[in-house]
Amino acid sequence: MTRDDRVTRRRLGTAALAGTALLGAPLPLRHAAAQAPANLKVALLLPTSGLQAQIGQACRRGAEVANDVFADMKMGVKLDIVNYDTETKPDVARTQAEKAIDAGAHLLVGAFDSGQTIAIAQVAEQRGIPLIVNIAAAPQITEQGYKFVVRNFPTAPMLITGALALHKEVFKASGTTPKTAVLMSVNDTFGTSMVNGIKALFPKLDMPYELLDTITYDPAAKDLSVEVAKAKATKAELLLPVSRLNDAKLLVQEMVKQRWEPMGVMNPGAPGLYEQDFLKTMGKYSDFLISNVPWLDPRTDMTKALEKRHLARFPNDQLDLNGGFTFEGMLIAAHAWLAAKSTKPGDLLDALRRIKIEQHVMVGGPIQFDAKGQNVDIKAAAVENFKRKPTVVLPLNSAGAPLVFPMPGWNDKRRT
Repeated sequence: MTRDDRVTRRRLGTAALAGTALLGAPLPLRHAAAQAPANLKVALLLPTSGLQAQIGQACRRGAEVANDVFADMKMGVKLDIVNYDTETKPDVARTQAEKAIDAGAHLLVGAFDSGQTIAIAQVAEQRGIPLIVNIAAAPQITEQGYKFVVRNFPTAPMLITGALALHKEVFKASGTTPKTAVLMSVNDTFGTSMVNGIKALFPKLDMPYELLDTITYDPAAKDLSVEVAKAKATKAELLLPVSRLNDAKLLVQEMVKQRWEPMGVMNPGAPGLYEQDFLKTMGKYSDFLISNVPWLDPRTDMTKALEKRHLARFPNDQLDLNGGFTFEGMLIAAHAWLAAKSTKPGDLLDALRRIKIEQHVMVGGPIQFDAKGQNVDIKAAAVENFKRKPTVVLPLNSAGAPLVFPMPGWNDKRRT
């Protein structure tokens, strides 16, 4: 059917059914409405192949239901979302960003990984096309003075400060406080930013435990036996992992193998422990691990709409912060168009700088950006795995289950 055919049939249907609600209209009319032209072309750049493929695919699922959620919320906007695979490589991310812009993208959204996002940000700045960062924590993304970049995700120092504050809340709520800890981290752009941030902030945050050692490794490592043995040898009561997905699996597998059972495994604001593939692969060994990260607020109407649409479209896939923040990237793009009613880069950028979105899905205040393009009002939650499901345990007003700390041993009967 041609576009002209659809328009003609819609007019005929409208004339025949004047006064009838669209929901009850015959199929040709509903189909024509569904095929209405999009207001804005958005390029979504994510690592959907390579080492970070599963996380990139989780991010993309959040974007794929965005237009349905907008319709549910009666927002009056539709995005043309085009996917570009960065292949988990910064050089490919740069090339794909250029390709997207050449293809007519009005806005860029991406790219989960800090190294890839930095490459895209450079292209966005050079070409004068706005970039909305969905997930990436390296501080330099919003410290370079870029005019065309906004980030709706915490910086590494923000992640660390929020996570370590939650550590204290976990100890207070449980009545148990470890005295020593060891930090294990990937050595990529994100991991290096986190390690440097922890070293800088730790002395200022009056933490109740001593950091005995910092052990770094390649995120593409195939074996972490030496690193885990070194960490175990410190006799630390708490492990702080800054991981990705695949190395998180290797890390816990090796901990079980070496029978290392610290008081707890609590990340200081990193992915890995809550990922669907981690939970599925590690089974009972994934339970009682705690992630201190931003999370979806289950109380908001928009979160409920997103959860419903995601479940209907992807019944076998978990909705977590990856999908949540990527959906919010699309939400920000939609609000930018609604404010600007223009696809010109300058108009969209002005709208992004003035934006204030009260209704969204992640825990925190309104989405808005400071002079550097950073959203500074994103909050963290303590998310503990129970029966292979990440569940908020703190703050209490968002908790879905009571906290369990210290962590039960690997062969404890509470692991089923």
